[in-house]
Amino acid sequence: MSGDDGVGNLSHAVSEPPGKSASEASPVFISYASQDADIANAVCQHLESHGVSCWMAPRDVRPGAQYADAIVRAINEAKALVLVMSGSAVVSAHVGREVERAASKHKQIIALKIDAAPLSAALEYFLSQSQWIDVPPLGMKAASAKLVEAVGHVSSPSPSPRVAPERRAYRRNRTLIAATIILVLTVAIVFGVRFWASDRAAAQAPSVPAISDKSIAVLPFTDMSEKKDQEYFADGMAEEIIDLLVKIPGLKVISRTSSFQFKGKTEDLRTIGTQLGAAYVLEGSVRKSSERLRVTAQLIDSRDGTHVFSQTYDRELSDVLKMQDEIADTLVRALQIEVSPKDLVSRPSLRNTEAYTLYLQGQHAFDRFDQEGFEQAASFFQRALDLDPSFAVAASKLAATYMVLGEWGYMAPNAAFEQARHAEELALKLDPNLADAHAGLGRIHGVYDWDWSAADRELNLALALAPHDERILFMAALQSMSTGHWEEMLRRVNASLARDPLNPSGYFVLFQAQLRLGRLAQAEAAIRRTLAISPTFSQARYSLGIVLLARGQPKAALAEMLEEKDDAVRLAGSAMAYFVLMRKADSDAALAQMLNNYANRHSFYIAEVYAFRGESDEALKWLDRAYTQREASLEHIKGDAPMKTLEGGPRYKAFLQKMNFLE
Repeated sequence: MSGDDGVGNLSHAVSEPPGKSASEASPVFISYASQDADIANAVCQHLESHGVSCWMAPRDVRPGAQYADAIVRAINEAKALVLVMSGSAVVSAHVGREVERAASKHKQIIALKIDAAPLSAALEYFLSQSQWIDVPPLGMKAASAKLVEAVGHVSSPSPSPRVAPERRAYRRNRTLIAATIILVLTVAIVFGVRFWASDRAAAQAPSVPAISDKSIAVLPFTDMSEKKDQEYFADGMAEEIIDLLVKIPGLKVISRTSSFQFKGKTEDLRTIGTQLGAAYVLEGSVRKSSERLRVTAQLIDSRDGTHVFSQTYDRELSDVLKMQDEIADTLVRALQIEVSPKDLVSRPSLRNTEAYTLYLQGQHAFDRFDQEGFEQAASFFQRALDLDPSFAVAASKLAATYMVLGEWGYMAPNAAFEQARHAEELALKLDPNLADAHAGLGRIHGVYDWDWSAADRELNLALALAPHDERILFMAALQSMSTGHWEEMLRRVNASLARDPLNPSGYFVLFQAQLRLGRLAQAEAAIRRTLAISPTFSQARYSLGIVLLARGQPKAALAEMLEEKDDAVRLAGSAMAYFVLMRKADSDAALAQMLNNYANRHSFYIAEVYAFRGESDEALKWLDRAYTQREASLEHIKGDAPMKTLEGGPRYKAFLQKMNFLE
């Protein structure tokens, strides 16, 4: 390790009592994570009450002594190390260093395992020829007695223990030892999260709640135009109706993302209703000819397949908004939902039908979710706004498109986000109550400005205006991830998924929440759900590889990393997996490709690889470069698994403060 991760950063604070000098040899050195200090003190007192002298920090660090030096001397002079083994100890960098030091000096290591957290690879290696005492099945009283007995054997004069053949081999191959220790400690630090016994069972995706009578899914409408060239208009019609229904209190409306998963498919409507968790399904068709529009809509009870109503609407294209209002009103009445006048406000005729058509074409291009589609969408939205300068929704969609172009590296972040800001501010000037615009401006404040309080303010405004909109909930979950409020993040993304149960992005964010909370089985289930819905989802294979590394499956992780379609993250993931598999040359080669191809766009990913490999100086250098380039990926830094090796270092803390993150 280098930089901030040196031995000098052991994380205990020096206490007032002078204690004894490290030069006063003690049979036992107590190693523990700071979260387990009370238990460690109790263990120490119990041993000393049985005549076993102990050394532990901060109690026995002499005032004025160099803290790390005192610990090193104490380990060197102790006859054994007693490790208070817990989930916290697994993640603790200083515990790993203490155990490594004791092993290198051939000290007896005895672990008192106090919870259900499994041994990390590093600790299991060092304890393979030592004793470890499992407290939960024995009870603390019996375990303490067993510990006293074990320590008594160590402190009593005895012949030198027989060195096992594998230990002799260990001594002979110093290079292999160093590589193995660095490897297992890196893995332990990077993925040192609490992995309780309940996580060992295969976790399932969130259970689907009972289907409410007041729930509806709007399927994509069918293009019935003569030339079959109005798909964008048919999709837009369904989406506009969804947006109207979302505003109705008491009605659960399934998101467009999930409903449109069934586009072009022939599943039975009852099956669709079950998969979406909707009691009713609306399907329809659109026939557009010049300036005339005919829409047929029919509502089906998905529980028994019966038709509730079927109706045809003929209008001039300029009256399309009124038609949508009428369809929404008919649906609300059919579902017997009471609404107030403000929930369904009748809208006027279109100011400019060409602008509206361009707006729908922009949405259709955006939905392709690739660089060409985003660039075309920006052009369509801008042209719509040029034709109708009062078109607030088009301005907000233009902003969202620029944000994606900036976040995904398709456009320089400074240019993309500043154009997004201008468009979002215009949208709010035109319509101060446009929830999407408040949420979008919040994302700009967070992802680009790193002004987290301003981001919170805008997103809270958006939530107040549209508390049940799954898009707003999704963006609020991302904000919670950025600021480190992971339980809140979990609540928000689950609320979004309740209305958008087939959204792969929702499960991707759910994966991020579960991983940060240390729930590895649930994290794996969430990312596998993303892949089940969208097998080519960007960064999903990489993310599955990350959680497989955390679960001690590096070969399976590498296989997933190599299937990742995003080249930059594929290289980053394979560099990490190769490193764990001790294929350093392959890891170096993947990193070299990243440096050659992505230094100007994806410095954050490069920093992740260096951090994962324990090369903190290089990691911090590339983080600074990502900061200079204002890379949107930096919003993920808090709780990011590969960055775990940097946590606690003063330079890393200073970097987070530079990004306006609070402790």
